[in-house]
Amino acid sequence: MKVLKFGGTSVASHQSISAVIRNLLSQSSSGPVIAVVSALGGVTDLLQQAGEQAVNQDQSYKTTLAQIRERHLEVVHEFDLSKQDEKDITAILDLLDLIVLGLFAIGEFSVMSRDKVLSFGEWMSSIIISKALAKQSSNSQWADSRELIVTDEQFTCAGLLIDETKIRVREYFKKNQAAITIMPGFISRSRSGYITTLGRGGSDYTAAIVAASLEAEELQIWTDVSGMYTAHPKWVKQAFPIEELSYQEAMELSHFGAKVIYPPTVQPALQKQIPIRVKNTFAPEDQGTLISAKVNNDRGIIKGISHLPDIALITLEGNGMVGIPGFSKRLFETLSLNKINVVMITQASSEHSICVGIQREECERARQVIDGEFAYEISLEKINPILVEVDLCIVAVIGDNIKGHQGVSGKMFSALGQNNVNIRAIAQGASERNISAVIDSRDVKKAVNTLHNSFFEKQVNRLNLFIKGVGNVGGILLEQIRQQRDHLLNELLVDVRVCGISNSRTMVFSETGIDLDNWQEELASGETQEFDSWMNRIIEMNLRNSVFLDVTASEEVAMSYSNYLRKSIAVVACNKIACSSAYHNYRELKSLAREYHAPFLFETNVGAGLPVINTLKNLINSGDRIRSIQAVLSGSLNFIFNHLDATNSFHDIVLQAQQEGYTEPDPRIDLSGVDVMRKILILIRESGVPMELEDIGNESFLPNAVDQAGSVDEFFALLQKEDAFFTERFVDAQKKGCKLKYVAEFTDGKAKVGLKEIREGHPFYNLEGKDNIVLFYTDRYSEQPLIIKGAGAGSEVTASGLFGDVISLAKN
Repeated sequence: MKVLKFGGTSVASHQSISAVIRNLLSQSSSGPVIAVVSALGGVTDLLQQAGEQAVNQDQSYKTTLAQIRERHLEVVHEFDLSKQDEKDITAILDLLDLIVLGLFAIGEFSVMSRDKVLSFGEWMSSIIISKALAKQSSNSQWADSRELIVTDEQFTCAGLLIDETKIRVREYFKKNQAAITIMPGFISRSRSGYITTLGRGGSDYTAAIVAASLEAEELQIWTDVSGMYTAHPKWVKQAFPIEELSYQEAMELSHFGAKVIYPPTVQPALQKQIPIRVKNTFAPEDQGTLISAKVNNDRGIIKGISHLPDIALITLEGNGMVGIPGFSKRLFETLSLNKINVVMITQASSEHSICVGIQREECERARQVIDGEFAYEISLEKINPILVEVDLCIVAVIGDNIKGHQGVSGKMFSALGQNNVNIRAIAQGASERNISAVIDSRDVKKAVNTLHNSFFEKQVNRLNLFIKGVGNVGGILLEQIRQQRDHLLNELLVDVRVCGISNSRTMVFSETGIDLDNWQEELASGETQEFDSWMNRIIEMNLRNSVFLDVTASEEVAMSYSNYLRKSIAVVACNKIACSSAYHNYRELKSLAREYHAPFLFETNVGAGLPVINTLKNLINSGDRIRSIQAVLSGSLNFIFNHLDATNSFHDIVLQAQQEGYTEPDPRIDLSGVDVMRKILILIRESGVPMELEDIGNESFLPNAVDQAGSVDEFFALLQKEDAFFTERFVDAQKKGCKLKYVAEFTDGKAKVGLKEIREGHPFYNLEGKDNIVLFYTDRYSEQPLIIKGAGAGSEVTASGLFGDVISLAKN
């Protein structure tokens, strides 16, 4: 014999009930089956609502009752049941109307009357299903659970009287044998004859009680998912059904919020060693989850990640507790007498404090009764008034194999810490089947995803990118990401998702990743971009491995990096302003990156796609010391002076460089030398030398009038008038056999930038196009410098440099 339980989603409609009937007919061919059914999906909530509306003198209870009536009669008609069957259901509905009318009249919805009202859901659904089944099988029957399941009178969550129940179940099925029996779940009756219920989720429990009483071959729980999952499947897209669980593992998972199975269900089956199988009504071919005593333990240390929401922590602490027996006893006795359930306990080894987790809804009552119990000690200041913390959640990793395996706790807490999930309390059960941590509720989704990735997934490192600035460089970066996503996933196990994009006008977000084939259209119709709302949305989304990319030249954006780093959001920037701002700000950003485990990467600040900063870091980290730096750091200026000759207008070359994207939109930034000053300053700071921008000498090559231009248009107009000045400078250098290069230098603690005449044979002499070159003279490279050379300007290489920084994050 098998006992099958079908939940509300499995009996929610004519279509789903038909699937249930097909299942029953199929399984009954190999032996008798008993089907325990829930109320039609959503009906229990409607019954509760009708009762509350009635007791509150709200006439809309009639509308709710009408919905319930319509719902059941619709199923009756869809199965084309007989007129007598319809009359039977209508009579039950009429009785329900009469009872709720009584609630309206007396203005009271007691726990006793609540059980009476809620019992109608399973009563009606089981009768309808039984009558629909009878049309296809004459060897079927309906059994009334209220006559078989005996309880105490703890209404709404009645306690089972197991011995009487077993006798009644066994006697009934000894006398009444059929291939298929339909029973209502959830509902029961006390010895005195009052209708009781077994608590929400009690249909599972009903099925387990019947299975244990009859020592069934198997208990099957049919629901709308294909078993118990490794984590909440709506939160963790990579979650998958667990093939096998022990009874103890299943109880731990159900206790910590896995709603597929009602926690008390496991105990009766465990006592009789009856296997429990969790299956999907809508995908019966799926394997589902088997819960039994014999489990293959070679499938990993951890079986599931679960969580318990709406938790409050209450802490009893004080110096007067140390070494004094009895405080724990009084605390737990007080909670027990007031029927406040404790879900987690932790105590400091100093005996200075005891911390317990309870349901959020009970915290104020707990505060009052505990403060009352310890009022005398509080008045003497031996202990403090009870401390209550709310908006918390318990997240737990569960598995029999935790016992005896080292490193599980370390892996769990390390993964949470790296994603800025603050742990408020920790507990590990004596059975070592679960490790629990109390965290902020806002972090629970990120925490569950993080732990699932750490314990279950092929170690694909997902990076969630938020890109501000999608103009020329930003647009190319998005295209590079689009082209390389599959390659990164398949070859490097790196999953790059762009979850936020912003320009100066609009912004768009998606937790699952923006479609990079249509990002322009999505952004065009996005919400209005505001500085604070952009950052707040990223923080609110709270995705693990979040990365903010600054592809702007905005000072306001650069000065916001600390806000991201403090939330453990990595920052990747081609914007040079932050790292060349005041030295204390630069140091703070570096410090925050270490403190919050949030990388701060800015390789493109100096050489676009060239590995200048990374090379410098490797030198410093390996113990080398920088003696001198000589560099041509402006691809735009190198482009300009490489194209300058006696026939080309300096004005035209600068304009060409601007149009081709080699300069900033305002080329005065490049020609003023400020851009190069910022770059050499960043290299100096990365070398370990504190310096400010104003400490760098700037030998301007521009005529005073041009240098003082008030606008870009005025700048170009004045530049055109001064063409002879630049031609003369070029000719003079040429006569000496030299080329003009804009050079940055750092030697003996001093730095300067300026236009230099470079003689043949120098590494700078043959520098072509928009290339950059950096010469590092160090203790190790004292005679021949370490040289880095390549394209140092342009949208493609800058985007490539940013992309390289992003990829490097996956290796951290």
